[in-house]
Amino acid sequence: MERDDNIKRLIETLGDEDELVREQASESLELIGESAVEPLIEGLNNPNKNVRRCSARILGELGDERAIDPLIGNLRDDNKWVRRDTSGALSKMGDPATEPLIGLLDDSDWRVRGAAAWGLGRIGNKKAVDPLIKLLMEDDNGFVRSGAANALGAIKDEKAVDPLKKAMNDESSYVRKVSERYLKEWGKL
Repeated sequence: MERDDNIKRLIETLGDEDELVREQASESLELIGESAVEPLIEGLNNPNKNVRRCSARILGELGDERAIDPLIGNLRDDNKWVRRDTSGALSKMGDPATEPLIGLLDDSDWRVRGAAAWGLGRIGNKKAVDPLIKLLMEDDNGFVRSGAANALGAIKDEKAVDPLKKAMNDESSYVRKVSERYLKEWGKL
């Protein structure tokens, strides 16, 4: 019981205004490991954005698959930093997070689609190539298309060469720039 109380206090400390205090609490929770997973999952719903951000980051470091679905839900958070940290956490989960992230590529929220694309690029699983190509070619949001281009560039699959070449004519200058950068890196331009 005392251990549970200590974990809860550490999670509340993740909301501290002092970044050093948050880092120390994060390190302690990482050291606690598996016993902290369920309370950290609860922390994803905390009203304090710092608690949500830190909980996501720590769950990513711990890599416990029980956190995948709750983290997926946090990609809808109103705070962009929470979404970013959540996407990063999911990318650290590796292959088990691939299918859930692919499932988000057709989400109605462009922020969710973009975060999912970014996470898939960090994971690097080639299962994501075809859905990412579709996203690059068909999504109506430049941020999402650039996320897809970045992800395809990170995965480095030959199937992405032609779509990235087509994306060099995208209306978004950032999509064009990302596509060109990867094609140059691959020696395809």
